[in-house]
Amino acid sequence: MNHKQALPKKRLLTSALLLALAPATHAIAQDQAPQAAATADPNAAVDPTELDTVVVTGIRASLTSSMNLKRDAQGIVDGIVAEDIGKFPDTNLAEALQRISGVSIDRTSSGEGSKVTVRGIGPDFNLVLFNGRQMPASNLGPGGGGTSNSRSFDFANIAAEAISAIEVHKTGRAELPAGGIGATLNVKTARPLEIGEPLASVGFKAVHDSSARNLPQSYPGAIVTPEVSGIFSNTWADGTFGITLSGSYQERESGYSQASVADGWITFAGDSNSWNALPLPGQGYSDRITNRPGLDDVYARPQNTGYSVNGVQRQRTNGMLTMQWAPSDSVTATLDYAYMENKVQQQRSELSVWFSQTAGDSSWTDGPVSAPIMYEEEYTNADLSMGGMQLATKNSGDSLGFNVEWEVNDSLKLAFDYHNSSAESRPDSHLGSAGVLGVAAYVRGNTTVDYSGEIPIVNVQLPPGMSSVPASAALVTGSVFQNSYNKSEVEQLQADGRFEFGDYSGLDFGIAATEVNNRTAAAVMQRDTWGGVGTPGDYDDSIWTADNMSRYFDSFGNSNNPMWTDDFLVFDFERLRQAAIAVSGCASCYEMPTEFTDDLRTTEKSKSAYLQYTTSFDWSMPLDVAVGVRYEQTDVDSSALVRIANGISWDSANELYVTYQPGQGFTELEGDYDYFLPNLDMALHVTDEIVARASYSETIGRPGWQQIQGGQRLANIVRVDGGDGSSGNPGLEPLLSRNFDLSLEWYYGESSYASIGYFRKNIKNFISDTIVRETPFNLHTPVGGAYWNAALADGCAAGDMVCIRNYIFTNYAGSPGVTVTGTDSSGALTGSIVGQPGDPIAGFDITIPANQRSDHLDGFEVNVQHVFGESGFGLAANYTKVDSGLTFDNSDLGTQYPMIGLSDSANLVAFYDKNAWQVRVAYNWRDEFLNGIGGGGTPPNPNWTEEYGQVDAIISYEVMENLTLSLEGINLTDETQRIHARHENMVRFATQTGPRYMFGVRYRF
Repeated sequence: MNHKQALPKKRLLTSALLLALAPATHAIAQDQAPQAAATADPNAAVDPTELDTVVVTGIRASLTSSMNLKRDAQGIVDGIVAEDIGKFPDTNLAEALQRISGVSIDRTSSGEGSKVTVRGIGPDFNLVLFNGRQMPASNLGPGGGGTSNSRSFDFANIAAEAISAIEVHKTGRAELPAGGIGATLNVKTARPLEIGEPLASVGFKAVHDSSARNLPQSYPGAIVTPEVSGIFSNTWADGTFGITLSGSYQERESGYSQASVADGWITFAGDSNSWNALPLPGQGYSDRITNRPGLDDVYARPQNTGYSVNGVQRQRTNGMLTMQWAPSDSVTATLDYAYMENKVQQQRSELSVWFSQTAGDSSWTDGPVSAPIMYEEEYTNADLSMGGMQLATKNSGDSLGFNVEWEVNDSLKLAFDYHNSSAESRPDSHLGSAGVLGVAAYVRGNTTVDYSGEIPIVNVQLPPGMSSVPASAALVTGSVFQNSYNKSEVEQLQADGRFEFGDYSGLDFGIAATEVNNRTAAAVMQRDTWGGVGTPGDYDDSIWTADNMSRYFDSFGNSNNPMWTDDFLVFDFERLRQAAIAVSGCASCYEMPTEFTDDLRTTEKSKSAYLQYTTSFDWSMPLDVAVGVRYEQTDVDSSALVRIANGISWDSANELYVTYQPGQGFTELEGDYDYFLPNLDMALHVTDEIVARASYSETIGRPGWQQIQGGQRLANIVRVDGGDGSSGNPGLEPLLSRNFDLSLEWYYGESSYASIGYFRKNIKNFISDTIVRETPFNLHTPVGGAYWNAALADGCAAGDMVCIRNYIFTNYAGSPGVTVTGTDSSGALTGSIVGQPGDPIAGFDITIPANQRSDHLDGFEVNVQHVFGESGFGLAANYTKVDSGLTFDNSDLGTQYPMIGLSDSANLVAFYDKNAWQVRVAYNWRDEFLNGIGGGGTPPNPNWTEEYGQVDAIISYEVMENLTLSLEGINLTDETQRIHARHENMVRFATQTGPRYMFGVRYRF
């Protein structure tokens, strides 16, 4: 934006820093405040001595640059700028982003930042760009199995060392690609002609994750693992040609321990008389229940309770190459390539008990949502489960891009950008994306669980004379080997321009074509031999090692409870797998299948165009205005691998079945939508230090891949009046958000500011399931057909299925579709009757996702950043409050559609940056939030992630001009994470990781 206002020198200096660190995107449209200064006094010279007094590296410089990125932006933009080339504030991009107001992160089970939520909008509806280009995202199915619905981008795949800045656009702008409701995040990398000087930097870190010591001795693992990174940049031919090359390699060994009710809670109304409910007062074993849930309350019984200890190994490789050529002052061409690879291996050992809602003693909390305090079920020689898992997965991606920027004249600038990018997630071993061996010893008696503490405490009565589980009692039971796959490809062409009118006004314009191809597929090899494979004598006792589960949970306060029956067996996974193969004689039963049984393939083709007019009004309080509109048109073509139905067969009196062609085939569905997405941004410069902003924009968030799948699946059993099925819906509209933003910002010092902002999002087109009546595959049913009607005419009642079948078998045996196989014990004829041409076409109630609901969320953000003069000390703090009508009521057993990821958050950062020392201590807090619904139990239950706070710190010392040593600590206070269902006692997952420490050496040539 332009206005006639002299630019403070501190902003010129910051602009110089941003120029060194933040590369341009494809878009010509950009913030115009620095240009305004040049226009106001084109002959003004900058005092070089003043430039030399500014330190352009370090914590303070990064915070100052981030502050000025916010100050000079169009709309509401926050960001993070590298402290130096090759030195980002955090080694994990997601953990860096959580320092920004309104940004919260999801963590992996081992505690590392992964995906981001912005202003209560979850990862699937935040769009990630890489140098202004839409990036593909790949994700495996939940738990490493099944197909994936997610569009979320995993920041754990990108190393931070090559990143120069991240912009978080919280308001929509016409030139930004569509797809982000919460925010559009633009990750920027360094480019040689913008660095403008020879540069080389190498870094090495030794990483110690304390959780790697909290694992069984048989697990692979190293106490210290390496990270190495480097960046090289140089220019030649008088600065007209340049190359930047960066790379990094990281190994990490970690672990986590997790207590869980993994299969969830079965939830009941207090007056339920279901077979698996608690007995009503005066019935059954009700006298053994203390404080039984009231008849108007809601309560839940567990399906299982268990523990696992997990070892995780990760190898991440990143590489980036950028070449630039400027044949003239007006033309710059850029060719860049990026590669990312993240390999993960994991081992897991378990101890668990399963419940079947039998009789036992129990005590309960008060309602309206009542949860167990002590819970018992009675058993004799039941299974004590001690399963294990191994997996190996590989996430990889690459991006090849070409960009040309042409300054045609002083008024017109044009840019052309093309890229082709892919992301792929797949298994990295023959065991699959999750290979599980069930193991059990049938020694479990009455089982009691104390759910009142941080983790549940299981007590098991073992047979007389048995104090721990012997290896001689264990054997393999069921098994599951998953093959989950996802690949996403983006090909995008963008052309942009800006025409300057010469009066501080300009017109931005552009067109784009984007094609996204996404494939998510899955297969599973599951053996339901839960009664055992062979006998315990078939397995060598040396396969097993005795251990105690409680020693892996020492960060939880009740882990030393003497009532815990924590003895379990750790086993050599490969030896046990080979033993199971030998006993069963089936090698293929114990590895992943290679042919997919679920395969969803979707193509989205989008065309877009935008116009945006920017101007400045030279009033006593200058006003910058941008008004624009983006047109987005998308065609969706989706196919899915399904079984192709070819008929309906009446095989027994009360059962009709769908019949299928051999093998599987693809079915295809299509859809399309288009939107005009306006934006209006206004910035009023109340004084040189105070800026008031108001913005309105409309943004869209595209549906998940499973929701728009082209496949239609039918339930095998058909009723007399038809059947059931499910289908995706490529015709779904995207979520549409109308966004309102207000903010007031006070920049009262070179590196200090305070701001407060209000935001509101009115969102419509939320997706939920609905049922429609359809006639898929035009299947003929014998119900109401010629044979059926003949039976009714002969006197059979319409509801007397036995009479109708006997009549048809007696009178039409051998006719088309009629096969008689014999008689049953009652003397009735048996066989099948298949619907024939001319018979009625069966109707099916198909459950499909549909756009049905709308709601809103709103909130406010407060930011303060203060530097204490030249002391070197400073503080940065922010707080975000978010509210919505889309909440979950724990006491309501009906269907609900809450907003996932909605939570308040806060950050507090204290730092010292002076001379050779840099110190930063950061505290991040996120309030309780709903992370999903379901995951076991009926009806579907919420999964509440409890509030979590973490302290991180880093200290660095510049030994000499080019050599810096650093020491970093993550999760210094050893925080644990906990997820519960409708009540805190209804634990879902309680996870212990541990602090992580990194010692680093960095040398800049």
